Amino acid sequence: MTLEVQREGEHEFVGRNERGAEVRLGRNGQQGSFSPAELLQIATAGCSAVTAENLITRRVGEDSKFRVSVTADRREGASELDGVHVRFDVDLANLDAEQREALAAAVDRSIERLCTVSRTLKKAIPVTEEFPVA
Repeated sequence: MTLEVQREGEHEFVGRNERGAEVRLGRNGQQGSFSPAELLQIATAGCSAVTAENLITRRVGEDSKFRVSVTADRREGASELDGVHVRFDVDLANLDAEQREALAAAVDRSIERLCTVSRTLKKAIPVTEEFPVA
């Protein structure tokens, strides 16, 4: 599958996939868009949410809503993130302490095994660029 990012105007870009989905990108602070670093964080949280969804809904309830927030550590002026932190907000009121611990452990194992984004970040894969020079 090919993904693309196209420039639409000054500091304005649109990312697209082959299924017709779009996301607006721009510099940090650009109105109405995500910065690339924010998208990396959103991808991490989103991957965790998608990976854990079946475990959570099976144990908490099929109609359960939950939120996954994400923050990052970044040194002032640095062009890199030093850490990404994902936090689940799930209503576990109908589970006892043992069930909560079991669910948390299952979610952690599932993300460690199946979350492509987190696994890739931890692996620190190479990234290459091509630019036409001819």
